Amino acid sequence: MDAWLERLQREIAAATAGLKDTDWHRAPQGHWNCAQIVEHLGRSYGTTAKMMELALAAGQPPERRAPKFKETIARVLIVNLGIFPRGVKAPAMVVPSGNDGPEALAHAMESLKRMDKALADAEERWGSGSVGAHFRLGPMTAAEWRKFHFVHGRHHIRHLRERASDPQ
Repeated sequence: MDAWLERLQREIAAATAGLKDTDWHRAPQGHWNCAQIVEHLGRSYGTTAKMMELALAAGQPPERRAPKFKETIARVLIVNLGIFPRGVKAPAMVVPSGNDGPEALAHAMESLKRMDKALADAEERWGSGSVGAHFRLGPMTAAEWRKFHFVHGRHHIRHLRERASDPQ
Protein backbone atom coordinates (compact mmCIF):
# COMPACT_ATOMS: atom_id res chain seq x y z
CA MET A 1 0.00 0.00 0.00
CA ASP A 2 1.12 3.55 -0.74
CA ALA A 3 2.82 5.27 2.23
CA TRP A 4 0.25 8.12 2.45
CA LEU A 5 -2.66 5.70 2.38
CA GLU A 6 -1.01 3.28 4.80
CA ARG A 7 -0.49 6.15 7.25
CA LEU A 8 -4.12 7.22 6.75
CA GLN A 9 -5.29 3.66 7.42
CA ARG A 10 -3.32 3.56 10.68
CA GLU A 11 -4.66 6.93 11.81
CA ILE A 12 -8.28 5.98 11.12
CA ALA A 13 -7.78 2.73 13.02
CA ALA A 14 -6.21 4.57 15.96
CA ALA A 15 -8.93 7.24 16.06
CA THR A 16 -11.71 4.63 16.09
CA ALA A 17 -10.07 2.05 18.34
CA GLY A 18 -12.21 1.22 21.35
CA LEU A 19 -15.23 3.29 20.33
CA LYS A 20 -18.39 2.04 22.01
CA ASP A 21 -21.89 2.26 20.48
CA THR A 22 -22.57 5.57 22.22
CA ASP A 23 -19.22 6.97 21.04
CA TRP A 24 -20.03 6.24 17.39
CA HIS A 25 -23.21 8.34 17.62
CA ARG A 26 -21.87 11.33 19.56
CA ALA A 27 -21.70 14.68 17.75
CA PRO A 28 -22.36 18.35 18.31
CA GLN A 29 -25.77 19.51 17.12
CA GLY A 30 -25.88 19.80 13.33
CA HIS A 31 -22.61 17.91 12.75
CA TRP A 32 -21.81 14.37 11.66
CA ASN A 33 -21.16 11.75 14.30
CA CYS A 34 -18.21 9.33 14.21
CA ALA A 35 -20.09 6.68 12.23
CA GLN A 36 -21.15 9.25 9.64
CA ILE A 37 -17.62 10.64 9.34
CA VAL A 38 -16.14 7.19 8.76
CA GLU A 39 -18.91 6.32 6.30
CA HIS A 40 -18.20 9.57 4.42
CA LEU A 41 -14.50 8.70 4.21
CA GLY A 42 -15.30 5.21 2.93
CA ARG A 43 -17.65 6.60 0.31
CA SER A 44 -14.99 9.06 -0.87
CA TYR A 45 -12.43 6.25 -1.26
CA GLY A 46 -14.98 4.07 -3.03
CA THR A 47 -15.94 6.88 -5.41
CA THR A 48 -12.32 7.49 -6.39
CA ALA A 49 -11.74 3.74 -6.83
CA LYS A 50 -14.83 3.40 -9.01
CA MET A 51 -13.79 6.35 -11.20
CA MET A 52 -10.38 4.73 -11.78
CA GLU A 53 -11.83 1.25 -12.33
CA LEU A 54 -14.36 2.49 -14.89
CA ALA A 55 -11.68 4.38 -16.82
CA LEU A 56 -9.38 1.35 -16.76
CA ALA A 57 -12.16 -1.00 -17.89
CA ALA A 58 -13.08 1.33 -20.74
CA GLY A 59 -9.43 1.50 -21.73
CA GLN A 60 -9.72 5.23 -22.12
CA PRO A 61 -7.05 7.48 -20.74
CA PRO A 62 -8.25 10.24 -18.45
CA GLU A 63 -9.17 13.64 -19.76
CA ARG A 64 -5.95 15.57 -20.32
CA ARG A 65 -6.56 19.27 -19.87
CA ALA A 66 -4.97 22.16 -18.14
CA PRO A 67 -6.46 22.81 -14.72
CA LYS A 68 -8.57 25.92 -14.28
CA PHE A 69 -7.14 28.69 -12.09
CA LYS A 70 -9.56 27.96 -9.20
CA GLU A 71 -8.72 24.24 -9.37
CA THR A 72 -5.01 24.99 -9.23
CA ILE A 73 -5.37 27.22 -6.18
CA ALA A 74 -7.53 24.64 -4.38
CA ARG A 75 -5.13 21.81 -5.26
CA VAL A 76 -2.09 23.80 -4.04
CA LEU A 77 -3.84 24.59 -0.74
CA ILE A 78 -5.00 21.04 -0.11
CA VAL A 79 -2.46 18.75 -1.77
CA ASN A 80 0.72 20.81 -1.53
CA LEU A 81 0.15 22.75 1.71
CA GLY A 82 -2.12 20.27 3.51
CA ILE A 83 -4.80 22.87 4.28
CA PHE A 84 -8.31 21.45 4.07
CA PRO A 85 -10.96 24.17 4.19
CA ARG A 86 -13.71 23.99 6.80
CA GLY A 87 -17.37 24.15 5.93
CA VAL A 88 -17.15 22.74 2.41
CA LYS A 89 -20.34 20.85 1.65
CA ALA A 90 -19.77 17.24 0.64
CA PRO A 91 -21.19 16.14 -2.72
CA ALA A 92 -24.26 13.91 -2.52
CA MET A 93 -22.38 10.78 -3.61
CA VAL A 94 -20.23 10.83 -0.46
CA VAL A 95 -22.81 11.97 2.10
CA PRO A 96 -23.35 9.26 4.74
CA SER A 97 -26.60 7.30 4.62
CA GLY A 98 -26.63 5.97 8.17
CA ASN A 99 -24.40 2.90 8.41
CA ASP A 100 -23.44 1.90 11.93
CA GLY A 101 -19.89 2.58 13.08
CA PRO A 102 -18.27 -0.85 12.80
CA GLU A 103 -19.91 -1.44 9.39
CA ALA A 104 -18.77 2.00 8.17
CA LEU A 105 -15.24 1.34 9.43
CA ALA A 106 -14.99 -2.04 7.70
CA HIS A 107 -16.27 -0.51 4.46
CA ALA A 108 -13.87 2.46 4.72
CA MET A 109 -10.86 0.20 5.22
CA GLU A 110 -11.86 -2.06 2.32
CA SER A 111 -12.53 0.95 0.09
CA LEU A 112 -9.15 2.43 1.00
CA LYS A 113 -7.41 -0.76 -0.16
CA ARG A 114 -9.53 -0.84 -3.31
CA MET A 115 -8.67 2.79 -4.06
CA ASP A 116 -4.96 2.15 -3.49
CA LYS A 117 -5.03 -0.67 -6.05
CA ALA A 118 -7.09 1.32 -8.56
CA LEU A 119 -4.73 4.31 -8.32
CA ALA A 120 -1.68 2.05 -8.71
CA ASP A 121 -3.27 0.36 -11.75
CA ALA A 122 -4.14 3.72 -13.31
CA GLU A 123 -0.63 5.03 -12.68
CA GLU A 124 0.88 1.91 -14.21
CA ARG A 125 -1.28 2.23 -17.32
CA TRP A 126 -1.17 6.01 -17.83
CA GLY A 127 2.05 7.05 -16.13
CA SER A 128 2.74 9.98 -13.87
CA GLY A 129 0.35 12.41 -15.58
CA SER A 130 -3.27 12.98 -14.70
CA VAL A 131 -5.24 9.80 -13.97
CA GLY A 132 -8.57 11.52 -13.31
CA ALA A 133 -10.21 14.80 -12.46
CA HIS A 134 -11.57 15.74 -9.04
CA PHE A 135 -14.81 17.73 -9.24
CA ARG A 136 -13.23 20.73 -7.44
CA LEU A 137 -9.49 20.22 -7.83
CA GLY A 138 -9.39 19.30 -11.51
CA PRO A 139 -7.03 16.81 -13.14
CA MET A 140 -4.73 15.06 -10.67
CA THR A 141 -1.95 12.50 -10.76
CA ALA A 142 -2.21 9.31 -8.71
CA ALA A 143 0.24 10.84 -6.23
CA GLU A 144 -1.96 13.92 -5.88
CA TRP A 145 -5.06 11.75 -5.36
CA ARG A 146 -3.30 9.87 -2.57
CA LYS A 147 -2.16 13.06 -0.85
CA PHE A 148 -5.62 14.62 -1.28
CA HIS A 149 -7.24 11.65 0.46
CA PHE A 150 -4.64 11.78 3.23
CA VAL A 151 -5.26 15.50 3.88
CA HIS A 152 -9.04 15.03 3.65
CA GLY A 153 -8.84 12.05 6.00
CA ARG A 154 -6.72 13.95 8.54
CA HIS A 155 -9.29 16.76 8.47
CA HIS A 156 -11.98 14.29 9.55
CA ILE A 157 -9.75 12.28 11.90
CA ARG A 158 -9.40 15.44 13.97
CA HIS A 159 -13.20 15.48 14.30
CA LEU A 160 -13.26 11.78 15.20
CA ARG A 161 -10.76 12.39 18.01
CA GLU A 162 -12.70 15.40 19.31
CA ARG A 163 -15.96 13.43 19.43
CA ALA A 164 -14.36 10.34 20.95
CA SER A 165 -12.77 12.35 23.77
CA ASP A 166 -15.86 14.45 24.53
CA PRO A 167 -17.70 12.88 27.51
CA GLN A 168 -20.88 14.83 26.55
